[in-house]
Amino acid sequence: MIDPEFLKILACPETRQRLQEADERTLERLNAAIESGSLMNRGNQKVSCRLEAGLVRSDGLILYPVREEIPVLLFEESIALAALS
Repeated sequence: MIDPEFLKILACPETRQRLQEADERTLERLNAAIESGSLMNRGNQKVSCRLEAGLVRSDGLILYPVREEIPVLLFEESIALAALS
């Protein structure tokens, strides 16, 4: 997935918190919400592409998608994990 050395220098652009790779369970839950058409990102757009990976902020509230092995660290593309509740 993400090179561990690269991951060490990545941070949330909003809060500067560290990021860690999303676990498989989180990705499964997000992909189920995507398939049902119910998942929105923080830019208020429907997420339509399955997630192969993601980076979770250290407080566990926000996920940034990883597409084609590239982290997308944009506020609008991030996903509030409270949406899984």
